[in-house]
Amino acid sequence: MDRSKIVAIVTGGISVLLAIAYLLLVQLLDFRGEMIPAPVSLLGSFWGSLCGLS
Repeated sequence: MDRSKIVAIVTGGISVLLAIAYLLLVQLLDFRGEMIPAPVSLLGSFWGSLCGLS
């Protein structure tokens, strides 16, 4: 086997491992449940205090 075939096989294996890891991460994050946004009143007070408006 020449070097280019070995590099292609190794990078293909790394790509497959990264794809599986990504799918597992997405499944784990999805398993946590529905994402509920923060209330608008809390966001307004946060941005106001951050910018020094309040």
